[in-house]
Amino acid sequence: MRASAIAHKDFVIGQIDPRLYGSFIEHLGRAIYTGIFEPDHPTADDNGMRQDVIDLVRELDVPVVRYPGGNFVSAFYWEDSIGPVEERPTRLDLAWHSSESNKVGIHEFAEWADAAGTEMMLAVNLGSRGLDPARNFLEYVNHPGGSYWSDLRKKNGREEPWGVKMWCLGNEMDGPWQTGQKTADEYGRIAFETAKAMRAYDKSLELVVCGSSTPTMPSYPQWEATVLDHTYDVVDYISLHMYFDNPKGDTADYLAQTARLDAYICTVAGVIQFIKSKKRSKKDVYISFDEWNVWYHSREQDRKILEGNSGWPHAPALLEDIYNFEDVLQVGCILNTFIRHADVVKIGCLAQLVNVIAPIMTVEGGPAWRQTTFYPFLFASKYGRGTSLNLAMDCPGYDTDVAKNVPYLDVAAVQSEADGALTVFVVNRHQTDAIEFDLALEGFGERSVTMDKEIVGHDLRATNGPDGEPVAPVDGAGAIVAGGRLSASIAPLSYRMFRLGV
Repeated sequence: MRASAIAHKDFVIGQIDPRLYGSFIEHLGRAIYTGIFEPDHPTADDNGMRQDVIDLVRELDVPVVRYPGGNFVSAFYWEDSIGPVEERPTRLDLAWHSSESNKVGIHEFAEWADAAGTEMMLAVNLGSRGLDPARNFLEYVNHPGGSYWSDLRKKNGREEPWGVKMWCLGNEMDGPWQTGQKTADEYGRIAFETAKAMRAYDKSLELVVCGSSTPTMPSYPQWEATVLDHTYDVVDYISLHMYFDNPKGDTADYLAQTARLDAYICTVAGVIQFIKSKKRSKKDVYISFDEWNVWYHSREQDRKILEGNSGWPHAPALLEDIYNFEDVLQVGCILNTFIRHADVVKIGCLAQLVNVIAPIMTVEGGPAWRQTTFYPFLFASKYGRGTSLNLAMDCPGYDTDVAKNVPYLDVAAVQSEADGALTVFVVNRHQTDAIEFDLALEGFGERSVTMDKEIVGHDLRATNGPDGEPVAPVDGAGAIVAGGRLSASIAPLSYRMFRLGV
């Protein structure tokens, strides 16, 4: 079986915002406690943060982390998370049926973010609260001094403001599971007034308004149109969320699900353009895809806690999906889809970063380790920055219940601004056949294969764990560049990355 593509240096989709490779940490399960924060751990720093986790986050080079939620934020009193730790209240978290000690708050998380080499993307509570707490939180975090909230920050030990630029206006506000669920008009109004107040303080803020919780919501896509009708002039992004599962155990169907992702992005991009035209605006609003991941392996085991049968435990093990080799292929396809929509999808947050449906897992008192999905995210984050190229593809496909004519090869290409290298990301969805891939390189000059990595040859259910990480990249073989063409045989059910240097 053969597939071909053409890459031309002038056929571009758009610049990739580095924040496309962001992530997310919520006060949920063990994401915070025994995830990033474990004061008694052998690697803990002076702030009680696990250095082994920090090292892995730095390896991924995550540019931004969304915090503190998620569903958690819709009943969150940010004031609970400041001041002397011993005086902070323990609260019941309705979202995840857990108790929250508030031992880690904005100060501790900000110090962790600095140590991990990432920026904060903060969310405000527009579920149970509203405008005043949001603007007060902004003042506490960003104002230099001389006001009540900024002086309180100084009293609490932080002299300089953090200067956070990205703020999320609530979370999944159309979801019936959300504390303070709202109609599109109700949310649009409060989001507009909150954004207006925050911009009265700082016009340079980047504000994210909530889109539909998922594309399967009855409110979608009218929700996006109504909310943007209220807020278009005062926000910069609209959020999208999507999770992927394989309940039927059907690999072909599972790996076709990014067709739905593609349609989701295209639909919301169309809604954005509709509202822009309706308002006769010259302003652009982009997509912040600030929750995405595979999520289904742990749902049955989570049920007891989420239904309240375990009381109100502190930091219980929740959403601890153990990913397999099949999930590597899915995550590779998701990232390729984002790259191919770099003109409109500017922010991305892998949900989440540690322990909770995460690429990094920890053992309390023990090691931190890389899940199988760590690696496609690592390669995209390291080598998927620059200009997204518009490839002309010719590839055979297959039909599923999800979509028709799904191409067996999922391909994205990025030219680096740093060194001019061309990176090609390829996933072969075919379950039995290798595909001979031919990529014509037009206008790129002389090239050679400087890196060839693949994840291949594992049982689809193969996993990593604290005792070993067998599902990991290895060097590929046989790829050549000759006569301005890359040629390679792409093994069945494989993830592959080529770097073509100048």
